[in-house]
Amino acid sequence: MSSLNLRHSVRAVVLDENDRILLCRFAIPEPAGTVVWAAPGGGVERDETALAALRRELHEEVGLTVDTDPPHVWHQQVVAPGHAAGYDGVVNDYFLVRTTSFHPRGAMSDDELAAENIDGFRWWRLGDIADCRGSELFSPRDLASLLAALIAGGVPGSPVSFGL
Repeated sequence: MSSLNLRHSVRAVVLDENDRILLCRFAIPEPAGTVVWAAPGGGVERDETALAALRRELHEEVGLTVDTDPPHVWHQQVVAPGHAAGYDGVVNDYFLVRTTSFHPRGAMSDDELAAENIDGFRWWRLGDIADCRGSELFSPRDLASLLAALIAGGVPGSPVSFGL
């Protein structure tokens, strides 16, 4: 069996003092009109640790500086052709970052964000995610349940694994 070519990424579950989560709005070109709300983060570069990648991505995308080693709370693996261009799928490792609310503005310009399909940011309450009824998606798809368990139970003993 051939090995899969998976894109390894890190993402931050950024929660503020009111347990709101910061999400990026991704406007995906194909299929046209697809909008996905996902945690800030991105690919782990060659010779870069997961936490170094997380710190870099948070600085670039939302302007958050993380000096500590945040706990690893979720592990996602999606094997699906076309899910990530040029890859057989993705592995996302999620880390919990607690902070006070802030206005997201990272080092990337609006054009650089647009090149990564990011066109906005929003702080979401758990109830607003759970009650969202529309064409916009969340990544992971079961974000409301995962987030509810994290807020209620705290950091799990080992990362919670899931798929899409």
